[in-house]
Amino acid sequence: MTILDSIALVWFLSIWVGYTLFAKRRAKVCHCLASELRAKRTRWMTQMLLRENRIPDVSIISTLERNISFFASSALLIMAGLLTAMASVEKLAVMLHQFSLSDTQTHEQIQIKLLLLVLVFVFAFFQFTWSLRQYGFGGVLIGAAPNGNKLTEDELALYANRAAKVIDQAGHSFNYGLRAIYFSLATLSWFIDAALFMAASVVVMLVMYQREFHSKVLKALIEVDKVGS
Repeated sequence: MTILDSIALVWFLSIWVGYTLFAKRRAKVCHCLASELRAKRTRWMTQMLLRENRIPDVSIISTLERNISFFASSALLIMAGLLTAMASVEKLAVMLHQFSLSDTQTHEQIQIKLLLLVLVFVFAFFQFTWSLRQYGFGGVLIGAAPNGNKLTEDELALYANRAAKVIDQAGHSFNYGLRAIYFSLATLSWFIDAALFMAASVVVMLVMYQREFHSKVLKALIEVDKVGS
């Protein structure tokens, strides 16, 4: 790879990891989608313990699992397509030559960029499947949940909090997988130009920041808490 390619790759990984750490710490001190959903999940599990009919709760978990299964299956299909593209790098090089803003890329450079995309989707697949398993654990906790009306207040709060924690971790894993897909879109620009790749990485980060910390959905989630207060 060229020096600019190496810098762009380090830049990309730094933004991805850096934003993940930033979002995780920021969620502890201000309102964001992650913190608001954590509170809603705790309330959900508390309400679940206090009602006898828990079919709606199991149905919600099943719906979430189906959605994540779609992303996990898509990640596998995309990986298969990328591996196929690596075997046809000669044809791909001819096509990319028409779009490239820099010098003609060698076959090795194209294969490295394809390999990065493969690794991104491997990471996404592992996150999605781990999210699936954790939602399954949450479903087990709902099925094994005791009658909340027979629990003390401390026992009720403890069970609801731990069950919500499991479901919340499943949500985080799903979020990590989605974040990988978002950054994979930035990686596509690397086939055109390394500088464009660096700029696209920043754009993706800003889009995710706006959605997680300043979106209309977040404002709606915050305002819901005012109902009945």
